[in-house]
Parts: sequence; structure tokens; C-alpha cells
Amino acid sequence: MTTQNSPSEVPVRRVDRIIAFTALTLAVLSVVCFFTLFAGSAIGLDEHDFGQGAWPFIAVIPLYGLPFAFALIIVLLVMTFIRKGRAAKRQ
Repeated sequence: MTTQNSPSEVPVRRVDRIIAFTALTLAVLSVVCFFTLFAGSAIGLDEHDFGQGAWPFIAVIPLYGLPFAFALIIVLLVMTFIRKGRAAKRQ
């Protein structure tokens, strides 16, 4: 057994985990809110009903959450490629 890490065995940092779980949470929350809007329309809520209460907040989450989650995934991929590239150069 070797003592050196191969590029595929680069340890995962805390910031990577935080970004990954944040992206996952935002994506899941956005999808849930998206289907909640569909359910609200299916039960007969009209345009006036969606403008009051928690509905405006539920409607905004998919608009900003999904693109932000996608951007976090791209950031995570870039950070991983850079870290693995640097680890490969060291060996």
C-alpha cells in the first residue's frame, strides 16, 4: 500500500461539502415549490390568491433557487478539477 494519495483520492474539504449540500438543498426546495405552485393552480387558486400570503415567496424560490444551485454546482466542479489537477502535478 502506498502512502501517497492518487488524484482520485484527494480528500474532500469542508467548503466542498457545504457548497454541495447548499446546492442540493436549493434544488430540492425549488422543485418542491415548483410543484406546490402547480398544486395550487390545480386546486383552483387564481391570480389574486397567488399574490397574498406565502405564495409570492413560494413563487420566487424556483426563479432564483435553481439558477443559483446550478451556479454552485459549476463552482464545485471547477474547484474539484483545480484541486485534482494540483494534486496530480505534485506526484
